[in-house]
Amino acid sequence: MNDDAYLIAALRLASGDDPIPARVSRAARELYSLRVPDVVTADDVDTTVTWKVRSVSGDDGMRLLRFAAKEYVLDLEVSADDGLINVAGQVTPHPGAGSLVDVRTPSATASRGLSATGQFACAGLPPGWVHVICYRPGQPPLATRWLRVRP
Repeated sequence: MNDDAYLIAALRLASGDDPIPARVSRAARELYSLRVPDVVTADDVDTTVTWKVRSVSGDDGMRLLRFAAKEYVLDLEVSADDGLINVAGQVTPHPGAGSLVDVRTPSATASRGLSATGQFACAGLPPGWVHVICYRPGQPPLATRWLRVRP
């Protein structure tokens, strides 16, 4: 397709002559429903030096990931077992009493309270996209980016 064809297609979409396909509209609504207002997104931190592993993916299929935002660090250990995925992690420092973590996929959410040391674990999640959000009392939620996990 040449540049003129792209321009004509874009103009047709902009003018409303071509309706948005139903599957695209449905997918957009589903994605929008997964958003978390006022979330603080934690940045990826290089774990190869921290944990002295050769790569982020270990030989056993376990992935060690670290995210950081402001004074908080969120460590995740993601693994696969029988076609399902397991997510364990720790929020450091502990964000306080009443904190909880949601481990989300597009089709399911597992909520867990944090242990006294800030740890949590969820097992048996469907493979695919995973997102971890820590809800902290009196503060905006802290979240990782969406991660693609394959068994």
